[in-house]
Amino acid sequence: MKKIGLFFLLISSLAVAQKSVLEQKINSITEGKKATVGVSVLGFENNFKYSKNGDQPLPTLSVFKFHIACVVLDLVDKGKLSLDQKLFFKKEDMLENTWSPIREKYPDANVSLPLSEVLDYTVALSDNNGCDVLLRLIGGTQTVQKFMDSKGVKGFQIKHNEAEMHKSWKALYENYSTPNSAVQVLKKFYDGKLLSKKSTDYLMQIMLRTKTGTNKIVEQLPKNTPVAHKTGSSGKNDNGLTVAENDMGIITLPNGKHYAIAVFVNDSMETDAVNCKMVSDISKAVWDDFNK
Repeated sequence: MKKIGLFFLLISSLAVAQKSVLEQKINSITEGKKATVGVSVLGFENNFKYSKNGDQPLPTLSVFKFHIACVVLDLVDKGKLSLDQKLFFKKEDMLENTWSPIREKYPDANVSLPLSEVLDYTVALSDNNGCDVLLRLIGGTQTVQKFMDSKGVKGFQIKHNEAEMHKSWKALYENYSTPNSAVQVLKKFYDGKLLSKKSTDYLMQIMLRTKTGTNKIVEQLPKNTPVAHKTGSSGKNDNGLTVAENDMGIITLPNGKHYAIAVFVNDSMETDAVNCKMVSDISKAVWDDFNK
């Protein structure tokens, strides 16, 4: 019994040492930066946990499109929606002055797109107009909140769609997640506790095709590393403040194991390049820590 106790004490000591080294690296990356940086890491197989400002509610920006996609696919699982059904985009749906690859491709609107394509645009390309069409389809942000609450997702709030966020900077702060909530919801998703296996695999493939934020958590990882992620970015206001430069995702290690990471850079007076470099550097530090 004494040997077993010593073994677990050794494992515990190694885990503390790992966290200490990682914390030093991350602190050196964020030191002196005019920003609030939230970080959370969760090892899926070994249950390794690390967080910095992990329980602080921070603006999600487009990260919340993951949560919206989960609700859409839950309704597909229940037979209330179909991936093949067509969604009609009117001219008034194609808002200007917002990020929208759909609008760029169909500037004249009056086009019907299958739900599967709109999901792809919304998650992999972070399309804001597609996002709001999906929200109208499912009954608004309150439907997303109810679903996440029902799945035991804590530390997450969604009140406003993209159009509302573009009208008010205050609204950006009312859509939030803690970094710890972000990695925990990714773990629930990975474990099949949010969606059917078919829908879980489907959304995972979309996230693996994410094309936004190539200078964030994926930037310094080895080429062809599977990263299923969702980004979020506010841009700067007239005072030079960046409300959010975010990324969260599930990373597959060379040994086949996984971890979730969320890096939220908020209320930053740094440049866009510095904000994204912080996300990228923290991601690389975590990767190195898991691959020692």
